[in-house]
Amino acid sequence: MTSVTVNLNSIIKLTDEQFYQLCRDNPDVNFERNPQGELIIMPPTGGGTGKRNIEIAAELVI
Repeated sequence: MTSVTVNLNSIIKLTDEQFYQLCRDNPDVNFERNPQGELIIMPPTGGGTGKRNIEIAAELVI
C-alpha cells in the first residue's frame, strides 16, 4: 500500500493543535505532515513490519 498526500493549504492551514486534534479524533488513521504542511495519510504497517519492530525493541532492551 502507498501513502496518500492531500494538500489542503488552499482551504485551511492546520495549526499544530488542529493537527493533534485530527489525529486524536481518528485513532485508526496514521497521519503525518510534511514541511509544506501537506497531510499524508499513511497505510497501516503489516505483520512483517510489526514483527521486525518488536525484534528491534527487544534488542534495545536486552
